[in-house]
Amino acid sequence: MANKNIEIEIQVNVENSKPLIEFLEKNGVFQSEKRQVDEYFSPAHRDFLATRPVAEWLRLRDADGKYSINYKNWHFDKNGKSHYCDEFETKLESIEQTKKIFSVINFKSVVVVDKLRKIWTYKDYEVAVDSVKTLGDFVEVEYIGKDEKVNPEKVTGEMVDFLKKVGCGKITRNYVGYPFLMLFPNEVKYEVQ
Repeated sequence: MANKNIEIEIQVNVENSKPLIEFLEKNGVFQSEKRQVDEYFSPAHRDFLATRPVAEWLRLRDADGKYSINYKNWHFDKNGKSHYCDEFETKLESIEQTKKIFSVINFKSVVVVDKLRKIWTYKDYEVAVDSVKTLGDFVEVEYIGKDEKVNPEKVTGEMVDFLKKVGCGKITRNYVGYPFLMLFPNEVKYEVQ
């Protein structure tokens, strides 16, 4: 999206990812396959995990030896659903030094998400097929188009329609992300699309 600090995406389980992968191999542009280890932190002075739904996440990522820091602030509607977030991300030279800084300023590690991610681009979408340790397989679709005036709810609906047209079968969506799924599995509300 033209505004790099807004992210519009969905995260779903699909009944069958094979038709999606075949479609992307034929029609998309393969970007990469990498292992991503994401460690999430919360400041002691403002516990991100104290609110429901959890709106803020601070993440350090090791993507096959390339490091980044990321902060997301999700915007939820009155039903607890989110279609976009404010996102700020930058590369890091040393993830270990950053962890030391976090420790000194009292940011605590809350969960680690370890996944193998395959990424394609197709039209205005970046499509990631993730295999997440302890959680299973997921698909994330992110809007990467240039139109800043898109309606996030409309775009996320179009993403679900895209997955249905490709033939993924039953699509189950969550609105909370991997760290929440790992930390609070009994609180997750799934929605069949």
